[in-house]
Amino acid sequence: MGVLKDRFKAKADTANTEIKDLLKEHGNKVIGEVTLSQIYQGMRGITGLVTETSLLDSQEGIRFRGYSIPELQQKLPAVKKGGEPLPEGLFHLMLIGELPTDEDANHITSTWQRRSHVPSHVFAAIDALPLYAHPMTMFVTGVMALQTEGHFAKEYAKGINKKDYWDPIYDDCMDLIARLPRIAAYVYRRKYKSSEHIQPNGLLDWAGNLAHMLGYSDEGFMELMRLYMTIHADHEGGNVSAHTTHLVGSALSDPYLSYAAGMNGLAGPLHGLANQEVIKWIFEMRETLGTETPDKEQISEYVKKTLSEGKVVPGYGHAVLRKTDPRFTAQMEFGKKHMPDDPLVQTVWNIYETVPPILQSMGKIKNPWPNVDAHSGALLVHYGMVEYEYYTVLFAVSRALGVLSSLCWDRVLGFPLERPKSVTTDLVKLWLEGKDNIWGE
Repeated sequence: MGVLKDRFKAKADTANTEIKDLLKEHGNKVIGEVTLSQIYQGMRGITGLVTETSLLDSQEGIRFRGYSIPELQQKLPAVKKGGEPLPEGLFHLMLIGELPTDEDANHITSTWQRRSHVPSHVFAAIDALPLYAHPMTMFVTGVMALQTEGHFAKEYAKGINKKDYWDPIYDDCMDLIARLPRIAAYVYRRKYKSSEHIQPNGLLDWAGNLAHMLGYSDEGFMELMRLYMTIHADHEGGNVSAHTTHLVGSALSDPYLSYAAGMNGLAGPLHGLANQEVIKWIFEMRETLGTETPDKEQISEYVKKTLSEGKVVPGYGHAVLRKTDPRFTAQMEFGKKHMPDDPLVQTVWNIYETVPPILQSMGKIKNPWPNVDAHSGALLVHYGMVEYEYYTVLFAVSRALGVLSSLCWDRVLGFPLERPKSVTTDLVKLWLEGKDNIWGE
């Protein structure tokens, strides 16, 4: 089946046995309690999913299979002349649960290179959209058009045994990840560079080739893409893009349909579109203040003005985190290494020193610290990518690594259709009056 595929199946067989034993012995154990406010207010804090690839801790931030971002930067394979981790290595870690060797990462690079061909009808589907369409609309359209090449839907139609669902799902996930950089770059060059497209370079790694096809040959930008693709890859299973991919996949929609659904969620302003909103807000602030290098006092006044208008400061706060996002810190360190004198990057750092005390003084903000979106745009602008509407597409390419490795695990473990119970407010009222039991006990 292939080295990586064989190792994945062997790991899955062991995990299947472990989970069956856990359910047999502890299946009726109650975990946590659900409050009425959680039911009405976004299910915050309700534990209801298993996602093996990563875990988000409110104090420590994201850990991929137990490893923090600083640890991954030290332990994952990297390009020899670079320093940032290869996304291929992170994918191996999420899929197999073990740190990869250089050989493991290189194997995935070559596998994705072989699977990266995108048929012409995908580009035709994107070209059918008007140029004013949002880049995420073009991107998801390309993914949907690519669904014609899927393995699982064809095998399911033939009557594949359910224990073998994981096999074509795995191949679909590998094909899709391999082809995403080509689709993403095509969208960028079509919308912003007069459709002057750049052919892939088969000698480059996955993220390096994306940078090349986007039109950026600077080694620093390639390093940024490797870092960006690594730190945005996963954020446990409850976020909108990951949960949506899992939910749609539970209906046995194939990886193309499931991933496309998840990325439509990523495109929302409260999720992946936030990185676009951050850089837009900074540009507007500089224009309003009439300077490209606002000082901390000017930033403070503008922040207060933003808040007084009932708006949020984009890039600050997170539903789970209660400290500075380690992904923000990783990008800040990248900036200090590659562009310490860049005015826009310095503005991001000044905002970092200014905003949290203001939000803390309001007394209503649980997390006044920056998240990953607060920094990424400034790094991209430094290398010339000023088209901030496009940033969410980069996020989407990265997020494929996490949601699709998780989807492989969903199918190999035989996770069922996801179908939580919902109730009406009238039934809630009856329950509060002691006239009905909405929990069904």
